[in-house]
Amino acid sequence: MGPTTNKALAAPAWRLVAGAGVLGWVLDAFDFFVIVFLFDTLAQNFHVSKGSIVFTLTATLAMRPVGAILFGILADTIGRKRPLILCVLFFSICTVLSGLAPTYGAFLIYRALYGIGMGGYWGIGASYAIECSPPGLRGMLSGIIQAGYPVGYLLAAVVMQTLARSLGWRAVFFVGFPVAILTVILASLAPESGAWKEHRPKSGISVFRSLYANRSVFAYLLLLMTVLIFVSHGSQDLYPDFLRSVLAISSKTILGMDADLAISILFNVGAISGALIFGAFSQRAGRRRAVLLALTIAMISIPAWAFGNSVAMLSLGSFFMQIGVQGAFGVVPAHLNELSPDSSRSLFTGCVYQTGVLLASPAPGLQFMLRRLIGYRWALTAFEACLIMLLMIIIWFGPEAKNRDFLAAREKQA
Repeated sequence: MGPTTNKALAAPAWRLVAGAGVLGWVLDAFDFFVIVFLFDTLAQNFHVSKGSIVFTLTATLAMRPVGAILFGILADTIGRKRPLILCVLFFSICTVLSGLAPTYGAFLIYRALYGIGMGGYWGIGASYAIECSPPGLRGMLSGIIQAGYPVGYLLAAVVMQTLARSLGWRAVFFVGFPVAILTVILASLAPESGAWKEHRPKSGISVFRSLYANRSVFAYLLLLMTVLIFVSHGSQDLYPDFLRSVLAISSKTILGMDADLAISILFNVGAISGALIFGAFSQRAGRRRAVLLALTIAMISIPAWAFGNSVAMLSLGSFFMQIGVQGAFGVVPAHLNELSPDSSRSLFTGCVYQTGVLLASPAPGLQFMLRRLIGYRWALTAFEACLIMLLMIIIWFGPEAKNRDFLAAREKQA
């Protein structure tokens, strides 16, 4: 694969890959975050405690590495397209089944299975899109891909304010299936990755050998992603529940919407903006510098984000908190793929990301427990401030491979 492949990947067809990657991640995030708006409703429906519903988030997050391994191996051995299509159909069906669950036990099982599909998607979608995009657009595309996550969160908030009120909570688990079909269509029409064709491994064993040969980079990136995911979920998962506990805004509305839902929509606008801005900025300033600047903004936002006592202050704090947190995350798809080995890129990036998710899966439960000891405001503050400072140290001393050529071999051999 020489110059012809580069031209093919830079042609309009790569936009189909990007579209499938972004849409799938939007859908994935939507299907995950509807739960954070349904803690009380689900607890009442299934006759369990709110903590039991929070645990379903942990179960979903904990199963994601399984999906990263299963679908990552497929993507590195048979190509990106077919595993991506299989993955999106799998997690979408699990989501529909979640909405049909008759008992808490069934619901927990479906959410765990959904976690397998959710875990498989990011590694395939991100590697597929970043490999197929022109190098000069990687930062921008990285931000667009990761912006899909807060877009899904925002859509979940909108659907809860509209569809759920008219059709009931079960309906929110069905509305994403047409998007899954659209994602499948886009992926079916897209070209296969030229980088995968160039470095296609001989077998699944070769993929694992490549992973082992690059274990030091894997260990560093795993530490990076674990702390970043702690920061991200610590800033998002329980925040709507925290907002409902703030008496100063409990009876307030914004444009006819309950204040907690309206603020959730607003801070996801900030998250989308942050991912796009810092993803693109990383193309000029470098991946590490972009992340450090984004985290600085998040740190500065903590007082208003956690201690605001008005709609305006909480809105402002949460908006800039998510600009910073998701701005840092907007650099991740490009950064991880550029540092990954050629012949195991989907497995490598997927396992780094999703094993980080597994290690960070206790985040909602830890915050919820910490809330009981020191109150919601201080729990949020202590959790985020400590982890943001740790993350800044990790990224400061880490490597970078901006604009790496995916068609040129550059990996340790087993």
